[in-house]
Amino acid sequence: MSSGSTPKQKTETQIRWLIRRDMPEVLQIEQESFQSPWTDEDFLCCLRQRNCIGMVAEQDQRIVGFMIYELHKTRLHILNFAVAKDLRRSGVGGQMVLRLIDKLSQQRRNEILLEVRERNLDAQLFFREQNFRAISVLRCHYDDTDEDAYILRFRLDATHDATSPYSPRNRISEYDAA
Repeated sequence: MSSGSTPKQKTETQIRWLIRRDMPEVLQIEQESFQSPWTDEDFLCCLRQRNCIGMVAEQDQRIVGFMIYELHKTRLHILNFAVAKDLRRSGVGGQMVLRLIDKLSQQRRNEILLEVRERNLDAQLFFREQNFRAISVLRCHYDDTDEDAYILRFRLDATHDATSPYSPRNRISEYDAA
């Protein structure tokens, strides 16, 4: 090792359920991430619904990301998702998505859906890297602008075999929206 350099330590990320005391940090991430951020009341109203769940990513007792999603009979629907600005592209978001993908096989749901603003290229590229595919466009979807939204979908492969220890936990179908 050369003098003066130290190996960069990787901080462990814990993914867990969102609890009330996480809200100040979640709101801070929300405000730094979106032009039209959700309010505390928006989060509470959503999370009071029976089928709505929140999860956070935590590093060294700091909330570094969050995801809010809905449970439906055959799918999960991501409603809100963000990672702290200083930790984007560090793998935190990918870990959160993988945790959600794992729930598909556990709960017999086979797909995850979400809407992404047409101008949010970073989110589009991130979810593409996570094997989500655009399947539709919602015209003038947002209240604050006349911006369109892309519906992105992740779908488990029908040949997924969770019993084999040598196969990937979730193989992705190659969906082509042509």
